[in-house]
Amino acid sequence: MPSQSPFRIDIPATDLLSYLFPPSKPASDKPIWVDADDTRHSLSPRQLLQWVKRLGAGLQGLGLRKQDVVMMYSHNHIFVPVAYLGISGSGCIFSGCNPAYGVDETAYQIENTTCKVILVEPPLLPTLLKAAAKVGFPKNLIFIFSDKETGTVEGVQDWRTFLPSASEAETWKWVMMTAEQSESTVAALNYSSGTTGLPKGVMISHQNVIANCEQSIFMRDLEQPYSPSSRPEERWLGFLPLYHAYGQLWSIVAAARTLSPCYFMHSFNYVRFLENIQNHRVTHIQTAPPVLVMLAKRPETKDYDLSSLQNVLCGAAPLSKELQNEVSAKCDLKVVQTWGMTEVTCSSLHVPGGRDDRSGSVGYIDPNATMKLIDDEGREIGVGERGEIHVKGPNVCMGYWRNEKATQETFDEEGFLRTGDIAICDENGWYWIVDRKKELIKVKGFQVAPAELEALLLEHEHVADAAVCALQLEHEELPRAYLALKPEHIGASSEWDIEKWMADRVAKHKQLSGGVVFIDEVPKSPSGKIQRKVLREWAKSDAEGWKKRKEGAKL
Repeated sequence: MPSQSPFRIDIPATDLLSYLFPPSKPASDKPIWVDADDTRHSLSPRQLLQWVKRLGAGLQGLGLRKQDVVMMYSHNHIFVPVAYLGISGSGCIFSGCNPAYGVDETAYQIENTTCKVILVEPPLLPTLLKAAAKVGFPKNLIFIFSDKETGTVEGVQDWRTFLPSASEAETWKWVMMTAEQSESTVAALNYSSGTTGLPKGVMISHQNVIANCEQSIFMRDLEQPYSPSSRPEERWLGFLPLYHAYGQLWSIVAAARTLSPCYFMHSFNYVRFLENIQNHRVTHIQTAPPVLVMLAKRPETKDYDLSSLQNVLCGAAPLSKELQNEVSAKCDLKVVQTWGMTEVTCSSLHVPGGRDDRSGSVGYIDPNATMKLIDDEGREIGVGERGEIHVKGPNVCMGYWRNEKATQETFDEEGFLRTGDIAICDENGWYWIVDRKKELIKVKGFQVAPAELEALLLEHEHVADAAVCALQLEHEELPRAYLALKPEHIGASSEWDIEKWMADRVAKHKQLSGGVVFIDEVPKSPSGKIQRKVLREWAKSDAEGWKKRKEGAKL
């Protein structure tokens, strides 16, 4: 029998703007989205709502219709929440594009989303224009998107040029949704590789976002010394990228819902991260294991006053209990684990926010959700046994954008999402992630699809066949390629040559930082499928040599 969450909550069945800005309640004047470098530069919910109305009216003035996609290609800044809520609130669909993407990756997302308008941060404009030209996207529908007015750049106008004035937009109203509309209207299109294959647009509905925000806040407040109505003010650090589901849920939606000031970093730098915690007296951060590695290992940590920090929520990749406990002890705080994926909006398992857990668990099933663990034979397994997580709940996505085949393959016959992550559950309903069934490589919390890198490697004139897997080190995974060269080109390229060739074509987290190995033949099954298990065994035996190579390089 599938396991129900031990918790039930009421989840508002409405649209995102009505959820955050109920008509019966005036919007707050408290600064919530704050520039970490210049705290005078901020937005309150009331100010944000004015900009949201201008953007909603402006998009309609451009001729956009319900469920048209608007793509944002930008680093973090305080107007990204305006874009996220203004686009989705007007009935359109927000899709964030990774600012680390190169021309080909960006062109793929432009084409796959079929977006009608693109908002681009000024430093990313050269890449965006090349990507747009590649797929024939019209330049007059590209707009400069910055937190400060910039004027026209390379013939591209500032996004403010298509907005009506604040007074003109004051009468603009969004369409309040029924429960059915909230479930069936896409708010965000976040890109994920799912359990396999090329990146796919995950359709996140208004109800998905609202449900996951309510679930996450409920779990944050669980087992605390306060009641939700008397929650002390928290101060957050907004360094999670806002094109990504994790950043959107916490730094935009949950910050607005709980009125928690969130100090936005334009991009991540560890020393600036420490300075911001110290200077802004940050109390809570939401992060991934690579940042905990830095907190535990980097010498700079001891140079800053982190005493304000009370709680670290860690997700996006597996975290060992050893690292969890090292950071808990060193920084004298709680490290609370969560588990999720883009397809569940953000999360589906949480350790209660008030519990000081040192077991490495990812906690209970989120409220109103259901899980079952399935073994390799398709049987549901019991307590203490390993199985793939299948999950169902109000936070589980609608499916994949323009990809019915992938949607059907991802959901089982009972409507549960197949996650590709392997877990065990104890008799108390606590879960631990123990392995991964899916092919994905997790690099600093970001997904890397082997199939995407393999397809690109096959474009190299010297490569006959390619297979990519994770090189698993103590606290990280690195993409590693095993390549068979064409006989006539053996000796023409070195492993380093191909690493460099790839580095010029992909975002940093997709580079072959785990190295390239030349082999005679890629291992395949009789049906022609790459034998991933063999690759993992190779990479496991290679990992020890890789560590020695790295240590030798440091010496």
